[in-house]
Amino acid sequence: MRLDRAALAGLAVVLLWASAFPAIQVAAPDLGAVGLSVVRLVVATVALLLLATVRRVRFPSVRELGWIVAAGFFGMTAYQLLLNVSELHVPAGTASIIVSAAPLVSVAVARALFQEPVTRTTMVGSAVAFAGVVVVCLSRAGVSLSTAVWVVVAAMVVQGVYHPLQRPLLRTRSGLEVATYTMGAGTLMTLPLVPLGWDQLRDATVGGWVAAVYLGLLPSALGFVLWAYAVGRLPIAASTSLLYLVPPVAVLIAWIWLGEVPLPAEVLGGAIVIAGVVVVTQGPRLRARPRSRTAAGAAT
Repeated sequence: MRLDRAALAGLAVVLLWASAFPAIQVAAPDLGAVGLSVVRLVVATVALLLLATVRRVRFPSVRELGWIVAAGFFGMTAYQLLLNVSELHVPAGTASIIVSAAPLVSVAVARALFQEPVTRTTMVGSAVAFAGVVVVCLSRAGVSLSTAVWVVVAAMVVQGVYHPLQRPLLRTRSGLEVATYTMGAGTLMTLPLVPLGWDQLRDATVGGWVAAVYLGLLPSALGFVLWAYAVGRLPIAASTSLLYLVPPVAVLIAWIWLGEVPLPAEVLGGAIVIAGVVVVTQGPRLRARPRSRTAAGAAT
């Protein structure tokens, strides 16, 4: 039963995070890129702080503040702003596919910061996934060479930087604690930008506000809480594999909600990206299986 609940929590995260891409398409033109970032982060931070009070989340230590600020900047402030700006011009499904390549950046950052080894499998998988990103970027003639596509790529990069920056914190802190710390830090760094987006915030429609609040409460706050629950109870291979479902689900939701029909080249590119990420994250485990079976056969 515990495994079933964890799997359901992981699938709920996939649905929530996939829905964020089309929801941004609805809210960003109304509230503006800055306004949407502020509202989403503030709503998520308030929700997490309320939950943190109930769960008696500990205060961070002084030595953890550097990691918290860095993770909050890359994963919350920079990522939200870049993704919001890009989705003013790039379809939600396209953005979700490009962002799905973030684990490749995480591998490179983990290598640079924590000296994690980069295997031949990682290099091959990275090359495959990068080829998929190129296919997606070039699939639409109207956005193939536009600045907006490169902004999505930048959002993918900062999201990839964010993931390994959490590792030093997760050694002694829970997923809820790390989410609360980084979300709060990202919000504080975004608040000085409010004057730049105030006019659009003031004139935003109810529909835009509803979409923004939805993004803050569900994909951000609830999504992080459910993800922490799933990761804590599922094997790491199972939990990371669930994230491969985000791009296709996002494309499907954008198709139903916004009428965005995916191009064949985008579908192909998305499949290539997912295949490359699978090779990077699951390749070592899959390669180890034949070795373990051979060793077991030799022992018998």
